[in-house]
Amino acid sequence: MIAKTYGAALMGIDAATIDVEVNIVPGINFFLVGLPDAAVKESHQRIKASFLNNDLKFPGKEITVNLAPADMRKVGSFFDLPIAVGILAASKQIEIDQLEDTMFIGELSLDGELRPLKGILPVTIEAKRRNFKQIILPKENAQEASLVDGIQVLPAENLQEVVMHLNREEPLKREVYKEQVALARPSSILDFRDVKGQFSIKRAFEIAAAGGHNLLLIGPPGSGKSMLAKRMPTILPPLSITDALETTKIHSVVGNVKAGEGLIRERPFRKPHHTISDVALVGGGSYPQPGEISLAHNGVLFLDELPEYKRTVLEVMRQPLEDRTVTISRAKFTVDYPANFMLVAAMNPCPCGYYNHPDRDCTCSSGTVQRYLNKVSGPLLDRIDLHIEVTPVDYEDLSSTAEQEGSEQIRERVMRAREVQCKRFLDRNSLKNESQCVEDVPLENFNERVAANAEMESRHLRRYCQLDKASGDLIKNAMNKLGLSARAYDKILKVARTIADLDASDDIQVKHVAEAIQYRSLDKGEW
Repeated sequence: MIAKTYGAALMGIDAATIDVEVNIVPGINFFLVGLPDAAVKESHQRIKASFLNNDLKFPGKEITVNLAPADMRKVGSFFDLPIAVGILAASKQIEIDQLEDTMFIGELSLDGELRPLKGILPVTIEAKRRNFKQIILPKENAQEASLVDGIQVLPAENLQEVVMHLNREEPLKREVYKEQVALARPSSILDFRDVKGQFSIKRAFEIAAAGGHNLLLIGPPGSGKSMLAKRMPTILPPLSITDALETTKIHSVVGNVKAGEGLIRERPFRKPHHTISDVALVGGGSYPQPGEISLAHNGVLFLDELPEYKRTVLEVMRQPLEDRTVTISRAKFTVDYPANFMLVAAMNPCPCGYYNHPDRDCTCSSGTVQRYLNKVSGPLLDRIDLHIEVTPVDYEDLSSTAEQEGSEQIRERVMRAREVQCKRFLDRNSLKNESQCVEDVPLENFNERVAANAEMESRHLRRYCQLDKASGDLIKNAMNKLGLSARAYDKILKVARTIADLDASDDIQVKHVAEAIQYRSLDKGEW
């Protein structure tokens, strides 16, 4: 007899429905076909043991299991439960009337317990897209799966519960997890109130957060670069529902969503060590997985000691910084990972760390300094919007007991500027009304929207970054004097637009352009 159940396989950060076909005929063999990997092939032994330990009969016949489509490689232990249910259906141990409307996901232990899996959120999204009425999965994954509306999530602890449910002896109970619609920012022990002095640097961080701009800090050791960078997430706006779902989806694929947890509410902050490989940074592998730049999607990627990273590692970031997505190609398939992150990088000005220091002399030769700076290529620096020279904090600021401005106050200004940009970039074709904000755009239209000034393209610059004569002359002189590229010109316009938004100004003024030009430290002659 032939029976058919449904499972799913991960492809990048998305999932694809897999038809699990089971055929039982006289014989003694077990065949598993459809490009299974080693973990899928080993399901035979796990299923057989779980049957014996739960008083279920494992057919002593020839069993053929086909995972379709047969040309897609199947990876992981997702298929234990759908194969087991298929064998039970083909051997007439369960009723089959619910199989057409149900997707099954789960790894079986030898005693029949269902173990939690990674990647449940994209699997549940796929089940909804394919119009399945319900999905049966391990209990530990139920809260994550319940983030998807429109499909019934039925958690089970073991194979016996699934059998009893399908035979209508004891239906599985649907558990409802209520997620907050408004995503409140989680409390953090980090706060800009802890940073003494550095008012100009804090201003640069506020501009970067308001427009989603990339930021490079260059200064001597002990000047507070890492301390400032770690506090960047505290002044970013809270994740919208759509952003949170997209972020959770990526982290679910790599197993960063712990069992029993639901939506990721905090913006990611990723800080990879400088010994990281290029594959670990951008993603890839035999079975491609998201890298650090995708795990930082909708958050911050902090690269400390930038020149210490391998040149090949830094160069692979150039395309994601422009396109905000990563494409991993293999011989038979291609996967796309989102990579819309803010890059915050920090570096010393030279090997000894004291080049251009106001009080200490640099011990490096001019050639040594230049070779050190050249470890970071010009094309990469060109893609960073703000270059900030961080100076040491003097004693008066360091010992001051005056109250410093906290992250909450800065975040309020950042959110007001983001709201201005939200209204500016509304795609009215995808919205129900003009008062609806970008964060409410349906997920299927989400990748095409512009959410911040840093994401503007040429057509947006022509429309929203028009300059008067005085501003145009100022930026023209800066380009001639500093030898700026066309990309640097665009970056200055975007930063100036963000500064104007913080000032609640409809037009970009001369002072906004002048301040934006000041944030190109590495384009100046002394560097």
